Amino acid sequence: MNPIMSNLGGRLARFLSRPNPRYKPLATTDLEAITKVIAPGDVLLVEGNTRFSTAIKYLSQSTWSHAALYVGNAADPQNAARRELVEADVVNGVLTVPLEKYDGMHTRICRPHGLSAEDRARVIAYALERVGHQYDLKNIFDLVRYLLPQPPVPVRWRRRMLALGSGDPSRAICSTLIAQAYQSVRYPILPTITRTLSEQDDRNDCYDDVLRLRHHSLFVPRDFDISPYFNIVKPTLTDAFDYKSIVWNEGSDTAASG
Repeated sequence: MNPIMSNLGGRLARFLSRPNPRYKPLATTDLEAITKVIAPGDVLLVEGNTRFSTAIKYLSQSTWSHAALYVGNAADPQNAARRELVEADVVNGVLTVPLEKYDGMHTRICRPHGLSAEDRARVIAYALERVGHQYDLKNIFDLVRYLLPQPPVPVRWRRRMLALGSGDPSRAICSTLIAQAYQSVRYPILPTITRTLSEQDDRNDCYDDVLRLRHHSLFVPRDFDISPYFNIVKPTLTDAFDYKSIVWNEGSDTAASG
């Protein structure tokens, strides 16, 4: 973008990234509980509390507006206490942030199933190597148009509205960065699947499913949630959860009927 548009994009980014004071998370997870179960290579999804989050959640028809990759202390292996995420921030670009940043927010942990230790290290290294890259501000202009309460965007176009970036490889979007990291080791997220006649069988009724990597610009945070290749890790269910031990308030909330 030219300097004028870049400056305007930066101003819009700062405006859209301001927290909404009226935001109330759908649910919260205690940071201590998350710390006990999250592992390097996990994807942390965040509900989000900004105007920018509102647009992404609308376009992706999802609870999740942001995704970050947990890397633990990989950026400083000598410091075992470091608990960091790599994320693409709309204002600050790609950077590492402490896990504590999302304390008290509605989050979800998504874990790649069966990822080898070697490939996990490669995924983390890929993300860390991109620290310092800038956020793709062209997406800011694309998203601003859809911040109306009910923007007229057909469902089939919404995902592509999030893929209208500049295409500059030195610029990143949160889910794009993580998708590229996993695709660098050929790990599937939501691949495109086509069915072809099997070459291993002489009959005409046998098919093979052929997976093709989806273009990284088409990924949104919710894709890690609905991916059949990622496990959902819920901190409250990893310990000896016993629903019979819950102490309930015998009163009940008043629900409107209609």
